[in-house]
Amino acid sequence: MKADLHVHSHYSDGSSSVEEVMEMASKRGITHLSLVDHDTVAGLEAAQIEGAKHGITIVPGIEISAYDFTRNRKVHILGYWFDKEAAHIQELCRPLLKRRHENSLWQIEQLQKHDYAIQLEEVAKKAMMSGVIYKQHIMHGLLDHHFITPLYQELYRTLFKGDGICARDIEYVDAVAAVKAIKADNGFAVLAHPGQLDSYAIIPELVRHGLDGIEREHMDHTKEDRRKVDQYADEYGLFRTGGSDFHGDYGTQIRIGDLISPTELIESVLSK
Repeated sequence: MKADLHVHSHYSDGSSSVEEVMEMASKRGITHLSLVDHDTVAGLEAAQIEGAKHGITIVPGIEISAYDFTRNRKVHILGYWFDKEAAHIQELCRPLLKRRHENSLWQIEQLQKHDYAIQLEEVAKKAMMSGVIYKQHIMHGLLDHHFITPLYQELYRTLFKGDGICARDIEYVDAVAAVKAIKADNGFAVLAHPGQLDSYAIIPELVRHGLDGIEREHMDHTKEDRRKVDQYADEYGLFRTGGSDFHGDYGTQIRIGDLISPTELIESVLSK
């Protein structure tokens, strides 16, 4: 068993199609994969169809963009193996997607006002499969350079960070509400990359509301982060997950399967 439980596609802020994702996963020997596009399950059916062609078991997934309003920091919550309808998850995420898209339209307006050569129609084409414009689509509308190039990184910081003309964020959903929605849809709730966002402090609160696991294997996690995840997992009886956090050309050069997930979640589901 070789599982990558953190992969993104063009249904959110990844550049690769589901077909491309499954082709790459197959070549890397992946047996279990979860498409965890941000705040949407739109690609789930396509993932299951394409996964079946390659003999890959698709674990239904999502990554919800949430927030810890007590400590004023972002918290990402992964959901796995929820009901096909994902009714509670979609009810929670639908307004979030709307806010993201509207904010992106505002950011494009700011760029045009400041004489950047960007066309809404062209950006919308790049976001066609998601139906929602993300910052990655805006950046692609400005230049064709890869995410990891110095030019891309410098322009991104200039526009979207600090006093940049596009530096306006959206209101995210409450992290506890995200866990509750996943549990209401009979899924498993997992805290995503706590080392990346320094979201460890909210773990006890999330556990009280049904948190099932913590993401251990992530490209931004240090040895100390993995040790802390193990400590929390052991203390609260949580399983561990992980994956590449693959975004194609819209992310680092990590490949699907470069980081694989512990199999605790999969084994617990299959044993039932």
